[in-house]
Amino acid sequence: MYSHYWSLERPPFENTLDPAFFFPSQTHQAALWKLRYLIENRKGAGVLVGPTGSGKTMVVHRLAEELGEEVGPWVHVVFPQMSADDFLSYLAVQLGGEAVSEKHLPLSRSVSLRLIEQAFVELTRQGRHPVIVVDDAHLIDDPETLQALELLLNFQQTPHSEFSLILLGDRLLLSRLTRMPRFDERLIARSMLQSLSQDEVARYIRFRLEVSGARSSMFDGAALDEIAAL
Repeated sequence: MYSHYWSLERPPFENTLDPAFFFPSQTHQAALWKLRYLIENRKGAGVLVGPTGSGKTMVVHRLAEELGEEVGPWVHVVFPQMSADDFLSYLAVQLGGEAVSEKHLPLSRSVSLRLIEQAFVELTRQGRHPVIVVDDAHLIDDPETLQALELLLNFQQTPHSEFSLILLGDRLLLSRLTRMPRFDERLIARSMLQSLSQDEVARYIRFRLEVSGARSSMFDGAALDEIAAL
């Protein structure tokens, strides 16, 4: 009802991952640039941390939109609480496509690793650069799964097997990674999303309204200040 009243083309404040709604605050833009540097320069791994709902996944979706078609496939792991074998099997299927998914599942660890390596080599030969994004990586409670991700980075040591790994999570993820020195030292890009400033809150609201087609302001200055305080 309110969308019709204000002549909006779509709801402005939905919990959506539409990259058009990405608001380039200082902290979000900095994170975007760091992750873009990571991928475009074929570096090791990156980590983006921040509280729940701060926009980590939105940053990655915007990143995928900005980069060219040669970057991909994007494998976005949204349920990371798997055993190491299940995790590697999932990656093998996602990277290998139909040729792998037709095989008998679950795959053994050795078969998964061989298929993953073959996928990296083939994609690199095609001039493509796969990206693995692990959402809520702080929820990984199996040390073997984190170790498997660390060992995957060994594939990057040859010029014929390129990919980027991005871990998303809250601050707990950083403390876990510091207990894995070899993994921690391979994190080339590190970003932490901060809260929006009072001025950014107002600009964020106006931005999302404009993207939704608003032609006039729905909130006065006092209302915007109150929203920022809340």
